[in-house]
Amino acid sequence: MGRRTAPAAASHAGRPDTAVDRHWRADVRRAVHYTLAFVGLLMMLDWGEGSLTLPRAALWAVLGVGVLAVFLPSRVTAGDGWLAVRGLVRERRVRIDALVSVRRSGGIAAHLVLRDTHGRWLELDPRVLEANPLIWHLLDAGARRSLASGTLRHGTQVLQELTDRIDGQEARAVLTASGLL
Repeated sequence: MGRRTAPAAASHAGRPDTAVDRHWRADVRRAVHYTLAFVGLLMMLDWGEGSLTLPRAALWAVLGVGVLAVFLPSRVTAGDGWLAVRGLVRERRVRIDALVSVRRSGGIAAHLVLRDTHGRWLELDPRVLEANPLIWHLLDAGARRSLASGTLRHGTQVLQELTDRIDGQEARAVLTASGLL
C-alpha cells in the first residue's frame, strides 16, 4: 500500500506557514467584557433612575456596539514574505520582503507604518510584535531580504530600535526563568 505521511502542523486556516497573534482572542474577549460592563452599568443606572425605556435601551446597545468597535483589536497574521492586519472593515497586507519604508507614527500610542514596493501599507502596534516572536521573526527576516535587495530605503533605524527592545525583553525573560535575574 501507499506510504502514510504525517499531517502538516496545525495553524490558522490550515496554512502551516502562517503565524497569528496568539493573544488576539483574549484581547477580543476583554473588549467584549469591558463593553458589556459599560453598557450594563449604563442600563442599570438608567433603570435605577426609572427612565429606562425600550428606545433608551436600544440607544445604549448602539453605543455599546460603537464602544466595541473602538476596543476591538486588529488581527495580525504573517507568512513567508507577507504581513496582514485585519481590522473591523478591511484587511491590509504588505510584502515584507519588498518593503520600501518602516516608520513610527504617533506619540504615546506609537504605531509602525510599513509600506511596500506595490504602494500598499499597513499600520501595526509594535506590542503585537513584542508579544509574538513568530510574527516578529517573519517581519525581521522579510525586512532583511528587503534591505539586501535594496528596496528598504527608510526605517532601518526604527527596525534596529525595535530589534534591540525585543531582544532585550527576551534576554530578561530567559534570565528570569533561569533564576539569574
